[in-house]
Amino acid sequence: MFKKAGCMVLGLGLVWPAAQAAVERETFEVSVTIPTADFYVLPVDPQLVQTEQVLAYNPVSSQLATLRAPFEVKNVGGAIGARLDQQPFIYNGTDRVDLRVTFNQVELGLAQSQVVSSADARPGKRVMLEIAAIKPDDDYKPGRYYGTVHMVFDAIAP
Repeated sequence: MFKKAGCMVLGLGLVWPAAQAAVERETFEVSVTIPTADFYVLPVDPQLVQTEQVLAYNPVSSQLATLRAPFEVKNVGGAIGARLDQQPFIYNGTDRVDLRVTFNQVELGLAQSQVVSSADARPGKRVMLEIAAIKPDDDYKPGRYYGTVHMVFDAIAP
């Protein structure tokens, strides 16, 4: 009887570690940004501002694709203004390609422009951001280009 009980305990001891080895654990971070109800300018896809965006190059047409991304905007107190904090461009260490940035079909510059009217901003609206390369006269030069686009959005009081 002790032999049978000992074999059963020994058998359970061999099976138990195998069952524990099948356990998997995953850890991930969760976050949320909840904007105020009065004013916000947020990309529909939050990854837009968290990851590098690629302007795809077409070697057949020698063109760079335009980045297009929808934004949700709202200002219950009036219109929305936007400007660039600095001239946007991408650079490979030698060559520079300037970028054209439009928000809601308004080209942005260093001076503030109204990009969403009061009538559209009060209830909220979805608008498009577009970032396009301005092709150099002598075409694009080979290389890995990087750059940053800094936009500033302001609530414009009536």
